[in-house]
Amino acid sequence: MTDSNPFFSLTSNDPSGKARAGMVHTEHGDIPTPVFMPVGTQGAVKAMEHRTLRELNTPIILGNTYHLYLRPGVETLTAMGGLHKFSDWDRPILTDSGGFQVFSLRELRKMSEEGVEFRAHLDG
Repeated sequence: MTDSNPFFSLTSNDPSGKARAGMVHTEHGDIPTPVFMPVGTQGAVKAMEHRTLRELNTPIILGNTYHLYLRPGVETLTAMGGLHKFSDWDRPILTDSGGFQVFSLRELRKMSEEGVEFRAHLDG
């Protein structure tokens, strides 16, 4: 980690182009870039166990904010001590903005100056 940017450090770049690789530094661990992030829709990656992800040295998983909000929900995540404890994942987690659902669930959303309000796709 460098003093000039404690969050990101450049590890290599292509002098003949714009390609580069780096390291993102977080409280839960370092993330090499570029990186593939398996999606844990409701706090778990459905295709494999977290044990397998650790064995594969997966540095980060992605959580979908919209789905986490619906299930398990904010109250459950708070009661469990946060998403890391809920999902038993001690490495970095990136949560998205939910912006994809603004477009993909347009029939279930109402937009205003205050933001976006969704009708849950699960039960309306």
